[in-house]
Amino acid sequence: MADNIVWKPQPKQIQFLCRPEYEALYGGAAGGGKSDALLAEALRQVHIPHYRAIIFRKTYPQLSELIDRSKELYSMAFPKAVYSSTHHCWTFPSGAKIYFGSMQYAKDKTQYQGKRYDFIGFDELTHFTFEEYSYMFSRNRPGGEGTRVYIRATANPGGIGHGWVKQRFITAAKPMTPIIDTYTVYDPSGKQIKINKSRIFIPASVFDNQKLLSNDPEYLASLAMLPEAEKNALLYGDWDSFSGQVFSEWVDDKAHYEDRQWTHVIAPFRIPKDWTVVRGFDFGYAKPFSVGWYAVDRRGCIYRIAEYYGCTETANTGIMINPVEIAAEIKRIESENENLKGRTITGIADPSIFDRSRGESVADLMAMPPNFILWSGGDNTRIAGKMQYHYRFMFNKDGLPMFYCFNTCKHFIRTIPALVYDDKKVEDINTEQEDHIYDECRYVLMANPMTAPRERAEVPYTDDPLEQRKKNNYSFYNI
Repeated sequence: MADNIVWKPQPKQIQFLCRPEYEALYGGAAGGGKSDALLAEALRQVHIPHYRAIIFRKTYPQLSELIDRSKELYSMAFPKAVYSSTHHCWTFPSGAKIYFGSMQYAKDKTQYQGKRYDFIGFDELTHFTFEEYSYMFSRNRPGGEGTRVYIRATANPGGIGHGWVKQRFITAAKPMTPIIDTYTVYDPSGKQIKINKSRIFIPASVFDNQKLLSNDPEYLASLAMLPEAEKNALLYGDWDSFSGQVFSEWVDDKAHYEDRQWTHVIAPFRIPKDWTVVRGFDFGYAKPFSVGWYAVDRRGCIYRIAEYYGCTETANTGIMINPVEIAAEIKRIESENENLKGRTITGIADPSIFDRSRGESVADLMAMPPNFILWSGGDNTRIAGKMQYHYRFMFNKDGLPMFYCFNTCKHFIRTIPALVYDDKKVEDINTEQEDHIYDECRYVLMANPMTAPRERAEVPYTDDPLEQRKKNNYSFYNI
């Protein structure tokens, strides 16, 4: 009987295959048997004639290894199943089908308009935007009775979707802890209907794949030899440090990933009256807008002390309010926040808000009474602006950066470390990400430029960066 076993899941794969949630993310590190688990899960309902499934990779070339593996597994499990290389589709004896698809560009999602799939799988989910992933919710529906409708995905840290995947699955709850989302809709009669959807993260690494370690003992060494950030991501499943990360200075790479502390995040404190306060702005409507307030100390160190971010609970989705409403909220915040009220605040914004080609500009509307929120145009030079981030995040000879962020600015802390480089414009960030806070802060940094530290030090591993600044007499001796 044992000779007839085509594939046998390992313990962590079994956990993934047994989950009842609507969405499940599996992996987080290399070598956990992610692709095999996804291919096996897609087979669950192929005995049902109207069953349809699809497994995505970002591009078709990336699908080749997955398709090759499916030919090994599926042809052995179902000798009469037929694969069409033209349609990238397996047809099983019952009539059920499993497709392989791609979404290289955002517009490619419309290729699946009108289609329906009982099972949808994403291999390497962090290569996709949330818009691409969430669009397929509308395609996830049954074609007949008796099928289960759900979504499964695998991922490693890094990639354009790193930020939203981390937010949706990794930081939303502890691993193996279901997250329940409740949605309210109304039928034509006005009756309220509540719908629950669940999601979960099942972590796995090479240590959960004893078969791989047995067949290839050197694979563990191969992961250990990677550069530090990539090793932490692929060997340990560290979502705070990964290959392609733009601002690797943001974390202390000398600390073990489980004990890592943010070296630039501090508790709020009272801003001295003689410090300058600056307000940055990046406008958005369908996409989020970002307002950030910054204090500049006597030595030129910048602190992000407050933020107003126009984002829904859905990643990279704006709250769709107009410039007058944004200005009114800015005015309210500046009248109530202890570090802002009563101060003269300079506003620096994306130059595009002054565009009057379609009538009154965003800047004009925000300057109208009773709000009187005024802006000057920021320097939108992209590469120079990115370098200002690097210069400020670096550690000088005393082991101190020139930028800190209050721990209350949760969206800055969430989005900035997740930014990755563009594949084509290799010195710039990928602008398909949630980069609105990045742009808003960039205008402020370009208005307060600094040169790279002449002498750089190793990162100090301290529980309180603020205390370290005090010890070095950096602007805190009279606070």
